[in-house]
Amino acid sequence: MHKKVRKPIITTIQEKCKTCYTCVRECPAKAISIISGQAEVMEDRCIHCGNCVKVCSQKAKRVSSMLDNVEALLRSKNKVAAILAPSFPAEFRSCNHKHVVGLMRKLGFDYVNEVGFGADLVAKAYRKILLSSEKKSYIATSCPAVVSYVEKYYPDLVSKLAPVVSPMVATARVLHSIHGPELKIVFVGPCIAKKSEMERSDLLGEINEVITFGELQFYLNSKNINVEDVEESEFDPPLAGEGSLFSISGGCMQAADIQEDFIEENVITANGKTNFVEAIREFNKGYLNARILETLSCEGCILGPGISSNGLLYERRHLVSRYVKRKVQTLDKTEWQRNMQQFENIDLSCQFYQDDQNVTLPSENLIKQALERLGKAETKDELNCGACGYETCREHAIAILTGFAENEMCLPYTIEKLKNTILDLEKSYDELKSIRETLDHREKLASMGQLSAGIAHELNNPLGVILMYSHIILEEAEDNKELRDDLQVIANHANRCQKIVSGLLNFSRQNKLIKNEIDIADLCQYCIDSIHIPSSIAVELIREPDPVKADIDKDQISQVIINLINNSIDAMENTGGKINIIVNKEPDHACFIIQDTGPGIPKKYRKQIFDPFFTTKQIGKGTGLGLSVSYGIVKMHSGAIEIESNTDVNSGPTGTAVKVLLPIS
Repeated sequence: MHKKVRKPIITTIQEKCKTCYTCVRECPAKAISIISGQAEVMEDRCIHCGNCVKVCSQKAKRVSSMLDNVEALLRSKNKVAAILAPSFPAEFRSCNHKHVVGLMRKLGFDYVNEVGFGADLVAKAYRKILLSSEKKSYIATSCPAVVSYVEKYYPDLVSKLAPVVSPMVATARVLHSIHGPELKIVFVGPCIAKKSEMERSDLLGEINEVITFGELQFYLNSKNINVEDVEESEFDPPLAGEGSLFSISGGCMQAADIQEDFIEENVITANGKTNFVEAIREFNKGYLNARILETLSCEGCILGPGISSNGLLYERRHLVSRYVKRKVQTLDKTEWQRNMQQFENIDLSCQFYQDDQNVTLPSENLIKQALERLGKAETKDELNCGACGYETCREHAIAILTGFAENEMCLPYTIEKLKNTILDLEKSYDELKSIRETLDHREKLASMGQLSAGIAHELNNPLGVILMYSHIILEEAEDNKELRDDLQVIANHANRCQKIVSGLLNFSRQNKLIKNEIDIADLCQYCIDSIHIPSSIAVELIREPDPVKADIDKDQISQVIINLINNSIDAMENTGGKINIIVNKEPDHACFIIQDTGPGIPKKYRKQIFDPFFTTKQIGKGTGLGLSVSYGIVKMHSGAIEIESNTDVNSGPTGTAVKVLLPIS
């Protein structure tokens, strides 16, 4: 490993993360993994460009702070230098550079220098490369995030990285040559990746700490140091020239007095998350013939993630340009040339290492299976909407297989899953509603049953006595016709009362089911044969070729069938008609439908038809217990009973159809 990072540089504050996948989408290295719905930065894959920090609206990305270490350095006996990145005018917008230097000295820094002078040296090195007779192509190495990206994801291009240190390191080496190796140096700038660069094995000791402009502002506030409280001061020599333009896109080449020639293609500049990745990809394919590919992971360092102040791109660019313009106008060029000559032989070389983080692609079969699990069985199903943070559904599937992503990141998949959940909830709600209705009905039946049982037992004995004596007197009054007629009326009504009592007892009885596998069509035929059917009514049994069987209590289901057929007969007693009994099989259920052509049941009665003692029949024709008992029997079998009825001749044939569903074993 070419570097040893003391602790992760970028981490996620879990309670703030809303898993919007913006950080995944904006990460050029795809170094964000989603684990249990939470975004985690994978340190080994991270290039510390800070895109995730910039785009996180919830401020859920935390950058490790080195302020404690800086304060410890300032309290030590060592001399400490602060070196400011060329983008500092974009951070300190409301004060001039002398105030900024004064602030740094107030904090306790012994020296305050511009990284811009190191940038001057680096620019000169690039110019030397460009003018050399050796026609090699290089990738500029001023941006540590770009260097890390090449090392991790294009390791074969490591030899193409220009062997030149960054302006930060160049400045540090200049200061060490002036003040000695014991000097401690703190870099202050807009770049998070500098925290990683300082810990490269070949650069250890060059830079002691790195803090961002945001950390510096926090430190100044904690010390209650304001611009009004400091004396103006100038940077320590050597002063920078046009190297201060390094923070602007293309500034490196201008500082080196190199013009981007679109015909010769000597230099190509590509900045920003998308552009630098695409430029390196095409450089790797050999599409770019440039001698130098100058790339930055940001749109110039003035838009680095470590800048705390607000401001748009061109406003920040203007602030830096204005500072450099004034600086060049007042710069002692003779002194600057003398400094450039003094340090022209300083070592600006560095080493780069392969740190291959490319994952082995899963097999096509595994990728296909992962896509199918996301509901993308065919190519046309791959929407490539990017909501998951990956450009294509295929990339997302690969990330899932490598453990970097989860299925739920796919928006269409999640929506479909949500729809299914809603459907399941609706189904569960309907089932619960049905169960509640059943329980309410059973509770009603139980209450009525207890009452009915009590009444029935009390009435049964006196009714038996009335019937017995009625028949005895009938036998003794053979010659008295008028008396016999009166006694017959008494006996008939007593018989009717006994039938009602018998119905009450059946209604209240808690029957146990004795189940056997029964052919439903055969049972319906048996019930038809057991009933007296008027000649004006036709009955037809419609059955499937194969037997439709269910585990049922034969006697109790027979009672249901007979009750329903009798209801249809009663409905068509005066008009005649037809009864169809249809037996078929539905998924997991045996089904029989008793359908008549009677007048139908009015809508106002349909909610009451299963209530005990409710009947639309004439007095003496029914007790109102038949459907209640039938309902209870069907529910005891874990079945269902449904009724459809039409009374409007304009809407079609009138009649009632009662459908009974019984579970198949």
